[in-house]
Amino acid sequence: MPVSEQPPGPQDSVEAELSRWTADMPGVDAPTEAARQRIGRMARLFDRLLTQVAADNELTAGDWATLSALQRSGPPYQASPTALYQQLGLTSGTMSVRLARLSQAGLIESVASADGRGKPVQLTPLGQERWRAATQQRTAREHRLFAEALSPVDLEELNQLLGRLLGRLEDEFGQATRHDVPKDA
Repeated sequence: MPVSEQPPGPQDSVEAELSRWTADMPGVDAPTEAARQRIGRMARLFDRLLTQVAADNELTAGDWATLSALQRSGPPYQASPTALYQQLGLTSGTMSVRLARLSQAGLIESVASADGRGKPVQLTPLGQERWRAATQQRTAREHRLFAEALSPVDLEELNQLLGRLLGRLEDEFGQATRHDVPKDA
């Protein structure tokens, strides 16, 4: 059923505050401000979901991001620490601490490099298993949340609208990072 035909859902926090904000911000376009606020709040709530799922799987969100980067590298699921910290936007020190923690947990291991200069790390079978479990849990929770709020047609329309908006923002500012970069070590 199209959005306009669905019964109204609960009032969100932006709707509850919008008229007060716009009264204090002359010249601000209320629909634009509402959309921006909603997108920002949803991003923070998705971060919260990711952090909860990571904890359920004995990971930090940063650990999961690192395991995800290794998983995305494809077989043999390895990368140098330098490549990882650059991809994740971290300092080398933060990356070292994270890699030590993941190694101690048995989720990654150091491997010999072909050129002998660096010590890449790779996912262990346990690391892949933990990454898959967390990812399956996250995607199931996200699917449930979307399905409870939107019909399949609404979700397709939302994706089209968000795609147009993201394309315009990327035209203006360039691409954002392709993957979440958690704030924790």
